[in-house]
Amino acid sequence: MIRVCFILGCTAVGKGAAGLALARRLGGQIVSVDSMKVYRRMDIGTGKPGRDDRAEIPHHCIDIVEPSESFSVARYLEFADRVVGEIAAAGDVVLAIGGTALYIKALAEGLFEGPGADSEIRAELKRRAAAEGLPALHEELARIDPEAAGRIHPNDEKRIVRALEVYSLTGEPISRLQKQWDRPARRYDCVFIGLRRGREDTNRRINARVKRMIAHGLRDEVAVLLAEPAGLSNQAAAALGYAEMIKHLAGECSLDEVGEQIKINTRQFAKHQRTWFRRFRDVHWIDVAEDANAEDVAAEAVRHVG
Repeated sequence: MIRVCFILGCTAVGKGAAGLALARRLGGQIVSVDSMKVYRRMDIGTGKPGRDDRAEIPHHCIDIVEPSESFSVARYLEFADRVVGEIAAAGDVVLAIGGTALYIKALAEGLFEGPGADSEIRAELKRRAAAEGLPALHEELARIDPEAAGRIHPNDEKRIVRALEVYSLTGEPISRLQKQWDRPARRYDCVFIGLRRGREDTNRRINARVKRMIAHGLRDEVAVLLAEPAGLSNQAAAALGYAEMIKHLAGECSLDEVGEQIKINTRQFAKHQRTWFRRFRDVHWIDVAEDANAEDVAAEAVRHVG
């Protein structure tokens, strides 16, 4: 069975830098496990690795679809399974690095399909989202399924609608159905290494990251994407940093205000991620000190790879 080493953790914890350092040590290739890095030209806001890093260490599952397209975990698995096989066949270590918990779980254990889609229910939920706003639907989800609401970002229309659709079809919260799906079987020989920092340290790193994103041209990146003929899919437009910047470009808030909102929403997202990762089994957690560098983290992580 192919061994896949997962490096997981909430946003801004330092997964990318540690993963690069680990890949250098082990002779590995990196498979991104991030639902937004799949989109081309969405670079600054998603924190993609730079050209030099990607030239040094092969990265996969990045820049594979247009921002105008919707993307699913099933499509992700098609790409990821193929490259995992190719990396293993080349004799390199597979390093799956990212913070999208649903993609991590799917790559390790397979898909939760749930009931089939109902076009009428889905259309009505989307109509309500447009009329009432996504926060109203997220609040409704919080009442019927607090666990799902806790891990689904308030801007994630696709997953909010799906969770409410499943409840309407089955009368069961999607989180309960997913727990019934939980099973020990693994698709690969998985090693999970989790990185975590103190809450204050994480928040400082998030604030610094948002500041860098804006300084490096996030506003212009979003403006160019919006000007493309095909536009942005609802999924891409809901991405952290992009959803808030779209409102700024529409004249709803100043650049300073949008920066603060991105910081707030990213901290909330990190909280959702921590909730998700508590469900993962067999994670080797590394508590990263504030002054630790990527090489320090990689040196500790290498002990768990085996």
